[in-house]
Amino acid sequence: MSNAPNDHEPQISDLPAGLAKPALRALAGAGYLRLEQFSRLTEAEVLKLHGMGPKALELIRRSLAERGLSFAASERT
Repeated sequence: MSNAPNDHEPQISDLPAGLAKPALRALAGAGYLRLEQFSRLTEAEVLKLHGMGPKALELIRRSLAERGLSFAASERT
């Protein structure tokens, strides 16, 4: 018997409406379904996902800001 999340209960996502399907697939495939998860990631990390682009990043950035959240600061060395 499989313990996959979709077997018994749906995954709850609060990602912004309007994200293109490639971006949604990229995020879901990487396990990102909740906005608060992005506060632990930098914008550069999210852009590395295949299917993510500037428009999707901007939608996520705006949704985070509406909740008083933001992407993690990039580390500069």
